[in-house]
Amino acid sequence: MIRTFSANTIGVISVIGYFINTVFWFIPIIILSLLKLLPIATWQKWLSYPLDACASNWIRCNNVNQRLTGGTRINVSGLEDLSEKDWYLVISNHQSWVDILVLQRIFVGNIPFLKFFLKQELIWVPILGLAWWALDFPFMRRYSKSFLAKHPHMKGKDMETTRKACQKFATKPVSVMNFVEGTRITEEKQRRQKSPFSHLLKPKAGGIAFVLSAMGDQLNKLVDVTIHYPDGVPSYWDFVCGNVRQIEVHVDTFSIQTLFDEGIFSEHYFEDVAQRTRFQSWLNALWHKKDEHLQSLKEGQSLCK
Repeated sequence: MIRTFSANTIGVISVIGYFINTVFWFIPIIILSLLKLLPIATWQKWLSYPLDACASNWIRCNNVNQRLTGGTRINVSGLEDLSEKDWYLVISNHQSWVDILVLQRIFVGNIPFLKFFLKQELIWVPILGLAWWALDFPFMRRYSKSFLAKHPHMKGKDMETTRKACQKFATKPVSVMNFVEGTRITEEKQRRQKSPFSHLLKPKAGGIAFVLSAMGDQLNKLVDVTIHYPDGVPSYWDFVCGNVRQIEVHVDTFSIQTLFDEGIFSEHYFEDVAQRTRFQSWLNALWHKKDEHLQSLKEGQSLCK
């Protein structure tokens, strides 16, 4: 029945659905967040579970909204070996804000609720900062080279602070998300970067190196996601209006321990130039493979037309 409406009407209905769903789940999240301020470690740990459940149910309801209003078919492969009881670092190519909705949709119920590393200053954002803290989003503190030059005694303190913030994940499974390109791809950004890839921007190793340095002994697997939009990269409005017919997603999973065992990454990443070069080369090779995969999907799509 809903498909008989115009695309714009469907978009409005969908957005209203997202808004109602967000308000519905945001209220218990904020209430639980306030309760979690009570500085009792066991109490805070216990509350983390209903908080994550609320966030996951928010995603599930968003997914129902998408199926009712959008009808987008997501063809995904590679989810077989994933579990909500494991620890993951998730990386992906980044083309649109729709990527986040896609990642939430395919991973809910398959891995722990996706969380992003946030700058320490964001904890002071009214209401949201409290919710992010209560949902155990890891906050990081990074000192600039100029700051460390003036305060050399602070060297390494940022990593130490972040490691302490991540200690809660020692017994509680987590999925940490990072878009290694740092921004959404556009043709202008590709030209400015002189990117060697046809469908990607250059990957930046620093972000995931920071996560691995802070949480390498806690994370078990690296999940590499490739997202392809056969009908062209959509905007958020395209998606909610039901104008995106199909999305292709492929998931590859690697053991993070292998990166350490094979010397691809080590805890000395930020002090060792050779180590940084080696890790960046590994990431570049991974991105070349992703670029080839995206090209094959595009060529296969052309052959089907």
